Amino acid sequence: MLSLPLLRGRWTGLAGTFVALCLGAAVLTASALLLTSAGPRVPARYAAAPLLVHTPGVRGEDNGFAENRPWSPETVEALVRALTAVPGVAAAVPDRAFYAQAVVRGRPAGGQEARGWGSAALAPHRLVAGRPPARAGEVVLDHALGLAPGSPVTLLTARGPVPYTVSGLTDGPGPYVSDGEAARLGGGVRVIGLLTRPGAEPAAVRRAAIDAVGGSGRVLAGEDRAAAEPAADARTRWIGMQVLTAMALLGGFVSVFVVASTFAFRVTQRRREFGLLRAVGATPRQVRLIVYGEALAVGVVAASAGALLGAAVAPAVGGVLVAAGFEPESFGVRFTPLPVAAAVAAGIAAGLLGAWSASGRAARVRPLEALRDQAAGGTPMTRLRWIAGAVSVAGGVALAVASASAGEDALVNDVLLAAMALIAGLTLLAPVVFPPLVRAFSWPVSRPVVGMLAGRSAMTSVRRTAATAAPVLLTVGFAVLVTGMVRTTAAAYTAGRAAGTSAAAVLVPDGAPGLSDAALAAASAPPAPLPTTVYGDRPLAALGDDHLAEGETAVAEWVARDHGWRAGDVVPLTFEDGTTVRLRITAVPSAAPANVVVSRGTVRAHDPSALTPEAYVSGPAGMVFPGAKTVSVADRAAGDQAEEDRLVWLFTLLLVGVSAGYSGLAIVNTQVMAASARAREFAVLRLSGATRRQVSAAAAAEAALVTAIGTVLGLVVAVPALLGMRAGLAQKAGAAVPLVVPWPAIAAVVAACLVLAAGASAIFAGKTSVTFKKASVKPSTSTDA
Repeated sequence: MLSLPLLRGRWTGLAGTFVALCLGAAVLTASALLLTSAGPRVPARYAAAPLLVHTPGVRGEDNGFAENRPWSPETVEALVRALTAVPGVAAAVPDRAFYAQAVVRGRPAGGQEARGWGSAALAPHRLVAGRPPARAGEVVLDHALGLAPGSPVTLLTARGPVPYTVSGLTDGPGPYVSDGEAARLGGGVRVIGLLTRPGAEPAAVRRAAIDAVGGSGRVLAGEDRAAAEPAADARTRWIGMQVLTAMALLGGFVSVFVVASTFAFRVTQRRREFGLLRAVGATPRQVRLIVYGEALAVGVVAASAGALLGAAVAPAVGGVLVAAGFEPESFGVRFTPLPVAAAVAAGIAAGLLGAWSASGRAARVRPLEALRDQAAGGTPMTRLRWIAGAVSVAGGVALAVASASAGEDALVNDVLLAAMALIAGLTLLAPVVFPPLVRAFSWPVSRPVVGMLAGRSAMTSVRRTAATAAPVLLTVGFAVLVTGMVRTTAAAYTAGRAAGTSAAAVLVPDGAPGLSDAALAAASAPPAPLPTTVYGDRPLAALGDDHLAEGETAVAEWVARDHGWRAGDVVPLTFEDGTTVRLRITAVPSAAPANVVVSRGTVRAHDPSALTPEAYVSGPAGMVFPGAKTVSVADRAAGDQAEEDRLVWLFTLLLVGVSAGYSGLAIVNTQVMAASARAREFAVLRLSGATRRQVSAAAAAEAALVTAIGTVLGLVVAVPALLGMRAGLAQKAGAAVPLVVPWPAIAAVVAACLVLAAGASAIFAGKTSVTFKKASVKPSTSTDA
């Protein structure tokens, strides 16, 4: 009963809680909608096929994000004959593909997989000009490439450039060659699309198709056709799931953290109020219910508003995820009520959970204890706090030193634990650490009245100073630590890569997914390993190497152990074209470069899309070939790591942005509550002759002082941990590794903290001082008396 009347008079202290829960519910709603929308989608290239026959096997993470074993050529022919004979089936189209890109104005462009023209009907893609390819050497291209029917064009294949003639243009990505050429050049078949006759009953056709296929595959219909999505899309969706899950967890955690800190601060400020309630007969349970009532009232409104906000921004966030590479191109947001309702419930629960600890503290307030004046704050350094703070700092320093010699798996964990221990230690030792820092930072500006007031005020209430500096410490420390870890790791990779070779340059792809055989020959590159996938009882990463002869293979020790193979055995391996080849095991190395190593000629004969990732050459940087170019070793290392690290860096910025946003909210909320609690102090300044501008300037100067202290402590937390990590990376790379911190991004974070803290403090200090001054000078009435 008392919660709502009390809530009306406490809106400034609960505004930050409302915004925190609103943003938390928005993050949860958007994340939930995106998560429920992130399931597999029917590939666009099969959208017009009501039924798909797919190779048996598992997919996605359970399959290591590798494609399933393709059918053998004999199995494909038998399946096509059997499916064509099914009543209601108009055509059974095997989907054959191989690497090919059109070279336009000297660079590869357009789609990267060529298919037979028969596969175009599965999408469906239609001719917009010209005619279909009828013979070898003819191709249909995407009309967006700007070529006209009849014009010559070069297709870049895995073997090299091949001349073609444009026979037509289509509204799809292409390229499309004749079905005969696709059968000759294409790889293995994993999908056979079924086109049905008009009036055919899909369910009946599906049952007949299942009988025709038997155990050779799965017949997919409707949404089940999503099982035919490419393995690369499944991997991208998996990455997106990790990002969205992290967003949801971070949003929920920080919401609870901000709400808990807000209510804890409010309980400390309202001890007199709760003491009065206890003095007039309120039980601890009633006081606890007052706090819960305020949290519930704010939580219901904030969570509902946040759910609407999250649903509104979800499509835009989905577009950003697709552009960043966290979701495949087929991704789209599906609006369903369950995720929104769950987000509202989670927002309300976050508010109640955040108020749980504060409600217990409020219920334990004793009437006489609460009536004491505790404005000054003091320095509550108990023996336990001294011990805990010293142990945390010592442990953080020890972990930072230990990270210099930590193993690769433990390095990141040691760095994070070191930073967390230092944050906890400095927070516990704040009453001891802050006074010297306040003196040092306030001394240069102590002569002006505003600077003197800011320094003295921060010194007088150490508890308030520590509370307002804590969000800055966390924001800056987290930003420096995470971004520094990512960038320093990238620098270590670059240094190690450059130190590991004496080659003059590296031949790298230019607009293509890999290097063709012709590019390697043109650059006089030595034979480079050719990656592919082979299939035993599961997909296995393989390399084609010129050190092995035809008919020979080397398998990794764990592969041989799992399959029961030994050196000298002749084992069957299935390649990307579906052909099974029996190879003799010549070696079982414990440190193989891949799970399986075969001759390079064997890979080229059975995988028409195999491309070399890169090759070291003796020629200079700057040479250009079709789909390839040479660059310096250092540039390649930096560029390779930048591409490898792109998703990680975007993920890092996303987490830093979300956490910094919440920390900014905590900064504003703390400053607002501190200003409202200092109303009497500001009024005394006004009654002593200070102007409103001077009061606001003093509050802003104190906020700037606190921001500077929090920034310094954030650096103190992060830099030792980063230095330890740099030493460990340098030892592993065998070269000097620089400590790389993106200082412009850190400066932006600090500037945002300063603007938020100083702006909020100045605005609310000025407003509070005016309001309280008017109340102080208001004449007494008989009623007041």
